[in-house]
Parts: sequence; C-alpha cells; structure tokens
Amino acid sequence: MKHWSSEALREAFLTYFEEKGHRVVKSASLVPANDPTLLFTNAGMVPFKDVFLGIDQRDYDRATSSQRCVRAGGKHNDLENVGYTARHHTFFEMLGNFSFGAYFKREAIEFAWDFLTVVLGIPENKLWVSVYEGDRESEAIWLEELEVSRERFSRCGDKDNFWSMGEVGPCGPCTEIFYDHGDHIPGGPPGSPDEDGDRYVEIWNLVFMQFNRDAQGVKTPLPKPCVDTGMGLERIAAVMQGVTDNFDTDVFAKLLKKAGELLDCPNLSNKSLRVVVDHIRSSAFLIADGVMPSNEGRGYVLRRIIRRAIRHGYKLGVNKVFFYKLVPTLVSVMGAAFPELRKTQSLIEQTLEREERSFAKTLATGVKLFEQAIAHLEGNVVPGDVVFSLYDTYGFPPDLTADMARERNLLIDEAGFERAMAVQRRQSQAAQQFTAGDMKHVHIADETTFIGYDHRVSSATVTTLLHDHLPVNELHEGEEAIVILDQSPFYAESGGQVGDSGVLTAPGMKFQVLNTQQHGKAILHIGRMLMGTMHTAMTLEACVDEQREDIKLNHSATHLLHAALRDQLGEHVFQKGSLVEVDRLRFDFSHPKALTAGEWQQVEDQVNAMIRANHVVEQSVMSMEDAQSAGAMALFGEKYDDDVRVITMGEGSKELCGGTHVERTGDIGLFVIISEAATASGVRRIEALTGRYALEWVQAKRRTMRHLSQELSVPELELVAKVSQVLMNQKQQQRTIHELQRASLGQQVDALSSQAVSLSNVQVLSQVVCDIDRSALRDLLDQFRSRFSTYAIVLALVVDGKIHIVAGVSQDLTKTFKAGDLLKHVAQQVGGKGGGRPDFAQGGGDQPEHLNTALQSVTTWVEQQCQAGRVLED
Repeated sequence: MKHWSSEALREAFLTYFEEKGHRVVKSASLVPANDPTLLFTNAGMVPFKDVFLGIDQRDYDRATSSQRCVRAGGKHNDLENVGYTARHHTFFEMLGNFSFGAYFKREAIEFAWDFLTVVLGIPENKLWVSVYEGDRESEAIWLEELEVSRERFSRCGDKDNFWSMGEVGPCGPCTEIFYDHGDHIPGGPPGSPDEDGDRYVEIWNLVFMQFNRDAQGVKTPLPKPCVDTGMGLERIAAVMQGVTDNFDTDVFAKLLKKAGELLDCPNLSNKSLRVVVDHIRSSAFLIADGVMPSNEGRGYVLRRIIRRAIRHGYKLGVNKVFFYKLVPTLVSVMGAAFPELRKTQSLIEQTLEREERSFAKTLATGVKLFEQAIAHLEGNVVPGDVVFSLYDTYGFPPDLTADMARERNLLIDEAGFERAMAVQRRQSQAAQQFTAGDMKHVHIADETTFIGYDHRVSSATVTTLLHDHLPVNELHEGEEAIVILDQSPFYAESGGQVGDSGVLTAPGMKFQVLNTQQHGKAILHIGRMLMGTMHTAMTLEACVDEQREDIKLNHSATHLLHAALRDQLGEHVFQKGSLVEVDRLRFDFSHPKALTAGEWQQVEDQVNAMIRANHVVEQSVMSMEDAQSAGAMALFGEKYDDDVRVITMGEGSKELCGGTHVERTGDIGLFVIISEAATASGVRRIEALTGRYALEWVQAKRRTMRHLSQELSVPELELVAKVSQVLMNQKQQQRTIHELQRASLGQQVDALSSQAVSLSNVQVLSQVVCDIDRSALRDLLDQFRSRFSTYAIVLALVVDGKIHIVAGVSQDLTKTFKAGDLLKHVAQQVGGKGGGRPDFAQGGGDQPEHLNTALQSVTTWVEQQCQAGRVLED
C-alpha cells in the first residue's frame, strides 16, 4: 500500500466528502457548548448533537469534519491506559461524515468502502466488517451489493454494535470496519473470544440513528434517520504507514524525538515517554480552548493530565522543568491544521511552566511518602488514607497514585479514599439549599418580546402573575411577586450584564421592578407592589430606570477593554467571565501573570483613546458563519443561534453580544482601572469604572493629592520625589536609632549584670529593660548569654501597655527545665503565654501591673527547679 502522512489523510478525507456534497465544518472547541452532561468533546458527533435531536437547524444536511477530541474524565476516560497500549490516547482526531436525513445506510456504507479501498487503496482482504445482529438491511448491503466475503464478516450484539445517546432518545445499529494487521499479531476477529487482541483494529464506525427509545424501552422509527460516522486519524495513519502501534506514526514521531532529547531517553518506545507526548497534546489543546488548571471540573482533569506527565518525567530521572518545552514542536506539527494552537502558544507555554514549577515543589516529597507507605505494606492494597494524604497535602490526583501503584503490581483503596474525601467535603462545604427566588422547577410557557434595544419605556400587557411561584390573577399592595409581560424594554440578566430595574405603572397602580431574569423565553420582572392592584390582561407602562444608562457605559467599556487586552498582551487573552453593574465593571481574562505598571497604563490608555475617537457603536444581525468570517469574537463554551448580534466599535472591537450598549464610544466619557488581581491559576481579574463613577474616583484621588501636597509643602508633581525622600530619611533614621540602641546594649548589659543572682553555679537574671525596641530584646539576651556559662535569664519590655518577654536557659540546664517552662511561669502571671526552643522562648502579656511581682518570683522558681533536679553545687 501507498504510504500516507497523517496530514495527507486528513486532507484526503475532507476533500472526498466535500466532493460528495458535504459541508466541511471546522473542528469545534473541546469544551462542549452549553452541554453540562459532557466534560469534553469526546466524539465527532458532539457538535451536531442538537441537530440529531431536532433542536438545532443547519443550512446543510450533510457534513464532514476532523474533530479534536479528549477522553480523560467522565464516562469516556482513557487516561489510565495511555502509555500502556498501542491505541489509547487522551487526545485524538476523529474524522467523520454526517447525514441529517440526506442519506442513510446504503450511501454511508458505500462512501466508507469506496474511500478505504479505492482512495486509500487498502486491499479488501485486509478489512473485516461487523454489523448489528438484527440489522438485515446493512448486512444485505455489505454481502449482496458490495460482495464482501462472508469469511470476513461478523454479526454482533447490543454491547458492540448498537449505539444510543442515552437511556432514552436517538439510538440505532452500527456497522464497524476493522483492519487485519496479520496473523503474526495475537488476537481474533470481532465477536470471537479473542477479539481483544491487537490483530483486528476497528478503524471506522458507522452509526445509524434509526429509532427513538422511550422510558419504557420501546423503540419508534425516527421520521428523519441520521448517520454519524467516526474514524480515528491516529488509527488509520498506523494502517497507512504500515505499523501496528499509533505511537510509531508520524503523528507522534517529532514529539517523541524532542521528548527523548529533553528527558535523555533514547528509547522512544519507553512507556513514560509515550505518556508525556500523549499528554502534551491534550494539555495544550485544552488550554487553547480556554481550560485552565484548577481543582474542580474541567480544570482539575487538565491538572491531572499535566501532573501525570510530570511524574513520568520524574520517573525517568528528570528533576527540572521540561513539559512546556514540547509546545513549539507540537505547534510545528499541528499548528497548520489547528491555527488556534499557534495563536495561544505563549499562553500554553506559560501555563504549563507555571503548573510544572508549582507541582515540582511537592512531587519528590510525595513520591518519598508513597515509597515509605508501601515499604511496610501488608498485602497489595495502598490504604485510602495514604492516597488521600498524597492528594490533599502533595497535590497527587488519585489516578496518579494508582499509576504508581500499578507499576509495582499494587492496587489502591478507592473506597477508603472516597470516605476520606467525603469527610473533607462535609467539613469544608456548607449545605446548598434552594433560595426563595429559585425558579428551576417552575414551568412557564409564556414568551416575552424584548424591545429594550430601542426603548426604555413602552406599553405592555400582563400575561402571567406569580406569587410564591404560583400563578395568581391579582397582586395587591405589599406583595412580592413576578410579573410576565407580552413585551418588555427590561433587559434580563445575561452575558454578565445585570438585569434592569424600574417600575410598572397604571392609573392607581405601581410595581417596583428590583431585578429582571430570563426563564425560557419569558422575561421575569421581579419585585413588589408599591400601591394598588395588578391583574392579568392589564395594560400598563413599563419604564426602565436611569441605571440602564450607567450599565450601558460599563458594558461597552468591557468590549473595549477586551480588545485592548488582546492588543497589548497578546491573542492568548480570552474572556473568562464578566460582571457589568451600575457602578463598575469586572472582567476576568486568561493571562498567566500580573500586569506590569506599563501594561496597566497601556491598556487604560488604549481604552480611553477609543472613547475619545467617539466611534459609532454599530449593531448588526448576521449569520454565525458571516460573523466569524468578519472576525467577530465569540466566547468559549457559549452556544449561539444561527443568526447572531454583532457589536462593532471602530476597527478594534467586534464581538457577538446580546447586551445593551451606548450609541457612540464617546458616551462612556472616561475609563479607569482600579484593581487587577488573580482569581485562579492563569486567570486575572480587572475592575474598572466609567462615566461619572470614574470621574468621582479621579476627583477623590485629586483631593488626596492636594491634601498631601499641602501637608508636605511641595507641588503635586513633586509629590513622588518628596515621599521617596521622606521614606529614605525615615529608613536612615531607623538605622541610626538601631545603631545607637545596639551601642547602648553593652551599657545595659554592664548595668544589669550586677543584678544577677548567683545560686551556687547558676546565674539568675530577671529584669525589665527600657530604651530599646522589640527587635533588640533578643540581641540583649544574647549578650547576657555570652557572659554567663550556666544561667536562667528573663527580660521584659513594656511598649504601649503590652509586655514582650524573652527567656534563655543554658544548654546544660535544659535537661532540668526548659526556656518555655520559665517563660510560661512569668507570662501566666501577666495574662499572657509563649513558647519556643529548649534554650530560648518568647511570649508576652497584657497586665504590666503584675510584671514586677512575676519577675521577682523567677529566682525562687529557678532554685526550686534546680534543687528538684539536683543541679546546684554544694
């Protein structure tokens, strides 16, 4: 057979189906859009799930794609097998063709067979076919129309050849095509007892969504049957490159070579090396698609993958950062097919390096703890408390510990680990309860037309009233309720913008709207009756208050801020969250480190320059495809309709957005950043002000500067230099004071040494000192210690009513009593406490009126301790 590169295979597949009338669809993000049931996009059909379900409509009825996928976490999890098998990967490409009612079994089977045998030139006798045992139609197509040999044909049951989207919903039979690597490889054909061997490898699965299954298990034919097929690029590349192991293909060749160099591992078949190169692909693509390492959800899965790779590098003897250095090689291999990888290269490298350096601090200690734990292990199961300790203290995900255990033929106590986790969760999490305003379980069929882009005031008709979440016909004064109208100018909270507030009025009636929320297609006006009575079918006036104007300023400024951050910091910056309120805006974005003072200023300056340019804010509705072609920014994980609203502000900002905005950027007036900080690993948060709130903030700063200017008697422009001078003078004075104090210590030592009491061979000193600061108290004690050989010393200093105490005991006396015992004797008498080493302790108290009595008791206390320990000489 002809040798095919992976790039050529991808291109040939997409071209073939494009010529067969399929729309080539760009790979979707690894983060599924608005699908909480999935951690990651794990199959080619995921982006088309709503089309198959009949929820979404497309302007094409057949499609083809090369979809990037991740299987690590959740139901489909290949993480623990990676590196140990020839075909498991956390990241892979799924080549697929799809029909949404355009064609069904015959065409799908013919396309697959034609592509494999004609385009790729695979001999028919190297292919094996399986069908669902009850699918006579597919069987006839294979055996009678395509004349596939019955000797290379299997019928299989539900487990292998019947596919379903879930317990209920679309389902149907599938037919699979396998490649036979030859009888020198162990394994039997599909459906045989030896089918798990490596000889027969599934390369293409054709799923026929033919039925809808209800809760009782009854299958009803779908009105428009669909086709979903998938062929792993890595697997077909192995076939076309004459190898039996995916890691021996060109997909991994350059990465393995680079990893071998970084890890000083010339054996490119090493399992740990394979883990590393597999994991750099999934890690990099997840970060490119907006996932950041964290301790929950998708971010935690990413962190597990990264730490597993780092641990395997450590296993190969590498104690320095290496993982992020594979990114340039990955980009050179896959950047052309996936441009988003190249755009976010800097972010990926910085994120991985930071995560690697963080984990390196605890990796060696954690591995050592594991080795110690299994050294005394009875049996072959690592206890759950050890697994939990590695997780909780050293950041070892349990599957990483399981990985280490498996290498030693051990298991981990998963149940014990889960029990420890449950205890921690109970201790750290408060119970979650529904709030009074929770509408999750309330069904509302109403639809409200939003007219707020053009109006702040409009007439409307009441369609539904809810009191205590139950429908009512009337509302009365003082009642809290929810009002639904046929049309409304009130914007419901969405896209980070808070909901509008205002009033609903009619003669003799007034309802205060405190918040506005979306529920299905209805807009909920949440508030309370201020006067009169409201009833269903009533006509009223809906009026949004002036806060809308301030919110518009902040929302438009958020778009300008996003554009400025990408211009100044790089295209790795993406919105991770936002909050647009009346008096401020908050914007979370991907960036690995704090902004420098220069970057802060540049971002702020660019936003204000765009404000001064007074661009017209253009609002247009277009298809999603046209919006993306025009360069409009879309948010990761958001699901959009076919027609989207695009907000454009000059040349620099173009985003998909459903919020309310100013008419011209100049309306924003002024923009100031008031804070910038981290919210999570790789995520920064900016808070900013606009309009009158920004002006008030600047004016407050100006008043502060004027006050300082007057206090320091310098012009405002010279304040920085003056404050620097004052601080420098203060530091110099502190140094001078400290030097004088140290010089005076010798004098105090001379004066106080004469106050020491000799108990035979033990010198006892307990005194109040003065004219020194707290930091010098210990220095003074050290000078006394150098003068005596056997001693017990207590020194006390009173500052602003607070007592500071230090105690020292010579090393030979610590066998009889310790400095902490001596200090506790004094501190307890003055309302305090303390502690320390056997020869030194420090503490304090807050009852200086008892200090002299406490110090006077020291000599007697020491004498008693020494007599009990028979320390004193005769």
